[in-house]
Amino acid sequence: MSETRQFTLDNTDKETLGRWYRLMTLGRQLDEKAPNYLKQALGWSYHAPYAGHDGIQLAIGQLFNRETDFLFPYYRDMLTAISAGLTAEEIILNGISKAADVASGGRHMSNHFAKPEWHIQNVSSATGNHTLHAVGVARSIKICKSGGVAISSQGESSTSEGYVFEAINGAAKEKLPVIFVFQDNKYGISVPQADQSANVRVAENYSGIRNLKIMYCDGKNVFNSMNTMHAAKTYALENSLPVIVHANCVRIHSHSNSDRHELYRDENERHCVTLSDPLTRFRVQLLHSGKFTEGELDTLDKEAKKVISAAHKKAIKSADPDPKSIFDFVAPEPYVSQKYPEGLHDGSEGKKMRLIEALNSTLKDEFRCNPDTYIWGQDMANKEKGGIFNVSKGMQKEFGPVRVFNAPIAEDYIVGTSNGMTRYNDKIRVVIEGAEFADYFWPAMEQLVDSSHDYWRSNGQFSPNVTIRLASGGYIGGGLYHSQNIEAALTTLPGLRVVYPSFADDAAGLLRTAIRSRGLTLFLEPKAMYNDPLGEAVVPEDFEVPFGKARIRREGTDLTIITYGNTVPMSLQVAGQLQQENGQSVEVVDIRSLVPLDEETILNSVKKTSRALVVHEDKVFAGFGGEIVSLITEKAFEYLDAPVKRVGSTFTPVGFNRILEKAILPNTERIATAARELLSY
Repeated sequence: MSETRQFTLDNTDKETLGRWYRLMTLGRQLDEKAPNYLKQALGWSYHAPYAGHDGIQLAIGQLFNRETDFLFPYYRDMLTAISAGLTAEEIILNGISKAADVASGGRHMSNHFAKPEWHIQNVSSATGNHTLHAVGVARSIKICKSGGVAISSQGESSTSEGYVFEAINGAAKEKLPVIFVFQDNKYGISVPQADQSANVRVAENYSGIRNLKIMYCDGKNVFNSMNTMHAAKTYALENSLPVIVHANCVRIHSHSNSDRHELYRDENERHCVTLSDPLTRFRVQLLHSGKFTEGELDTLDKEAKKVISAAHKKAIKSADPDPKSIFDFVAPEPYVSQKYPEGLHDGSEGKKMRLIEALNSTLKDEFRCNPDTYIWGQDMANKEKGGIFNVSKGMQKEFGPVRVFNAPIAEDYIVGTSNGMTRYNDKIRVVIEGAEFADYFWPAMEQLVDSSHDYWRSNGQFSPNVTIRLASGGYIGGGLYHSQNIEAALTTLPGLRVVYPSFADDAAGLLRTAIRSRGLTLFLEPKAMYNDPLGEAVVPEDFEVPFGKARIRREGTDLTIITYGNTVPMSLQVAGQLQQENGQSVEVVDIRSLVPLDEETILNSVKKTSRALVVHEDKVFAGFGGEIVSLITEKAFEYLDAPVKRVGSTFTPVGFNRILEKAILPNTERIATAARELLSY
């Protein structure tokens, strides 16, 4: 390891010391001014003062290299952001939520400082969750050998979150250049450290992890913080290993402007932390060193005040966000097929495949097409195994362990690090098996929610380009956690595309479009159809299916069945049966894409047949079919000759015993009964 630089008062030149003081006094004056904006009803309704964290925050910003590093600040990191280069005007624009705010254009909470063009990331309010993103981008840094580090900053109480452990454990396992900074002020809002952690110093909770370096510093001391951050970055770069920097700080003020710390901190404690003020101590050091006079430092204070005054005047006149812009950047524009604009083919060209084969061949084709494509998940890269259902079989053999690899059984880690990995550049595409079964995906919901609004929250500056594959549904005798449907909950998230193919051709086409598109796509696979001959189809070479385009699988005039997933083949079987029985003509619309939804095809079909039956495997109550029914009654009510009916599973979990499963899930008999009732209405 190369010799680590040691900053001291004696060996640091006056220019550098002056720059540090200038940043510190600017930051502190902004920190103290921020609450006044709320008092004057100008904004900054959330402000978490950083006073007492000055040393470590100055050091983080000074050691950050915007060309090679990625910085993930948390909501108390005002001085970190200023030290990293943000101007007073940019800080104020963020605080009062103006359209020119470089972090989010006023879309995200105040005090969430960012500048994505400089790799200062826009992070969530879910405290500590950006540790996973830092690990993901560090994975890309390592793969691309770009020589930078990811720096994740947070308060000590957020380390109680399970995903923080997943991030640190994963970074150590993968040997990634990440610096996790814990700014420890001994409080999580009003909750004292003793109620948060088994160890007094939270970093010690991670002391048993191999390949992890832990460093401690006085976060109130500029020189100690600077030296520790310098040593941490040197170590991370030279060894490609993660480092925890545990910085001992104090919180001089309340947690935020909605908190009153006098309710849980006595007067003596509040007085003592004020005596530990890092800015006051640094000022005294500079004066005692003889390098600065009182007048010189007073001048720097006055200069900072002038800078803030000028920034305030500009920011206050800056435009507010346009309410018409709320629909901008909900989701990126998807890849558009030139060859198959409707996602249809005549079946004359291509190879007949089962659904699992179509998925496997499409994955391999896309990996050959784009060398910046990666895939990982549980059980999917061990010799000849390729996922629990072998969808990715043979991929690691062809593309190697850097692009195809196993993930730990930690669903939040899988999704969170995929988000982070795509932050490195916009060319990267990540495909993940988010869980072995869709039912096991719930631990990843925190990251899914966060990722779903990344594009909107960042005002279009960052999009996680991730395809999440999940084996969904029942009819396999799987029972709890192996046969449930989850799409109804997930379609409520703006920014998340949700697709659910039923046949091999649509599976191939939608997967190809998902991988080629920017943005977040949930790709649900009806696992009962993987090898079922009913799901076979001719798959043209390079077939593509656009999002939001339904497919009429069977033309009809008397009744429309709107369906997706496992119930599409059942609905087709019922349509054929009714045609044979009494010549009744049933149209079957396979929506394929739940979000975005092809409203036009659904409505046109209902207008033609005047009767509608919505069929899906999920529960009828609160299932996705309710949205389709609402759409029809709102926009095609006058065309209906009968009530809209639904067929789905019972409002129960899906049982393990096949007898129970059969009683719960929809089948051709139930679909036929409902169809006959509508046709005879």
